[in-house]
Amino acid sequence: MIIREIFIFVAAFAAFASAIAAYLAVFHGQVAVKEVLSTALAAVIGLYVGRYLQARLTHG
Repeated sequence: MIIREIFIFVAAFAAFASAIAAYLAVFHGQVAVKEVLSTALAAVIGLYVGRYLQARLTHG
């Protein structure tokens, strides 16, 4: 169970970070590591908040 959550966290973080880096590279021409990491972390936190709310709402 914990290994699954760690895998989800790492996979989601990598996916968000690569998408953000690609966006910054294409549309802004430069990629700041601080921006990529902080935005990816915020997105992963939002993902986990959404998963938590979904689990709470389905169980009443």
